[in-house]
Amino acid sequence: MLPIARSELSQILRNRALLVANLIPPVAASAFFIYNRDVFERIGSLGYIAAVIVFTIGAFSLYTTVVTTLAARRQTLFLKRLRSTAVSDPAILSGLVLPVGAISLLQVGLILGAFATVSGRPANVLLLVAAIAAAFVMMLALAMATAGVTNSPEHAQVTTLPLSLGTIAVVNWVAITGTDSLAPLKRLLPGGSATELVVNAWNGGVPLADSLLLLIPTLAWVVVAIALASRLFRWEPRR
Repeated sequence: MLPIARSELSQILRNRALLVANLIPPVAASAFFIYNRDVFERIGSLGYIAAVIVFTIGAFSLYTTVVTTLAARRQTLFLKRLRSTAVSDPAILSGLVLPVGAISLLQVGLILGAFATVSGRPANVLLLVAAIAAAFVMMLALAMATAGVTNSPEHAQVTTLPLSLGTIAVVNWVAITGTDSLAPLKRLLPGGSATELVVNAWNGGVPLADSLLLLIPTLAWVVVAIALASRLFRWEPRR
């Protein structure tokens, strides 16, 4: 797994177009929210800004990049060649997505660290870490499923749009309006419960037990996405 991860990391660093397209825009968007934090705090809260940062990186730096990467490796038959070796399927996929996941986690850690420096630290750091981990695992699992219906890197620009933009819309809806109304619906949508968890972790004021229950819908999406990925994912280009 680690040799595959090292090889994949070197390819990502050499691919400047991929870095610019999928890594720079989330950073720029996060910087915009942090710079205008007073305005967005009046709209929602500091937790709202944190949730937008987490899911902007999760949707574009992680989700979109993983789908594009897997589609590209399938198109060049790299996946097929790897599968002919002694490396197991889980190890192949883990090696391919590990660099993207590590870069995304580094991004979110640095940006939230900068946000905490200028606005104050979150109320519960450990709960925030759990929320980010759950959100990123969900986005990674959904990326695997989406890669199954993505024929090429160019096609990824289309197949990733509904979920990436939809997730950002859910984040804004839940973080701004809260869950006093339509709570079951908001929490069941992809990213809804994780958004509420990030907001609670940053703002505080919610019992820990109630917040931890919000992990359940997110983990349920992980199970659903893995089940879809197991049925849809292809190791060779469709004929």
